[in-house]
Amino acid sequence: MIRWQGMKRSMATVALCGAVAVSLQGCIEMAIGTAVMGTLAATDRRTFGAQAEDKTIAVKGESRIPNLVGGAGHVNVTSFNRRVLLTGEVRDEAMKAAVEREVGAIEGVQSIVNELAIAGVTSFTSRSNDTLITGKVKASFVDTKDLYANSIKVVTERGIVYLMGRVTQREGNLAGEVTRGVGGVQKVVKIFEYIDEDELKRLTHAPENQDKK
Repeated sequence: MIRWQGMKRSMATVALCGAVAVSLQGCIEMAIGTAVMGTLAATDRRTFGAQAEDKTIAVKGESRIPNLVGGAGHVNVTSFNRRVLLTGEVRDEAMKAAVEREVGAIEGVQSIVNELAIAGVTSFTSRSNDTLITGKVKASFVDTKDLYANSIKVVTERGIVYLMGRVTQREGNLAGEVTRGVGGVQKVVKIFEYIDEDELKRLTHAPENQDKK
């Protein structure tokens, strides 16, 4: 009996150690994942609250628009820091205005940049080419000193590249120059929110960048 109790204690100890080891491993993985996500969120330069709202705005906008345009239009909704960019094609001015009103009514939207073109819907080939251009522009940012790729959102439509983000004037000028040098780019439209160099330094050294409510 004594021997059996000792064996049970040993088995329980082994099981407990295994459980603790698995728990610690999970904590370590969670800590690493949180650190990585925190770093990416910080380099984005938006508050965590703004990032969440931007995702919600884009989802709501793209779910509502098909009811307005049907097969007569193709609309993309991009939100950055609660500022919305509308790109794509619509049938006429009335439809263009209707889309802007519908998106403007979404909670959290602070302003809209309406770049919808009055034109026929682009082909799959054209959109694929736009996706390729966006990838090349982002890659060029990564290869450029003094540019933080995660702080700039790139949207391409019919070869026109739209740049959004919170950047300094210096960064904005450099991003525009780099983009114009990418093959296939027809035009560059900068829709930046400009910050000064002092704010950039604060953001760079403040990974805890969050909404204060």
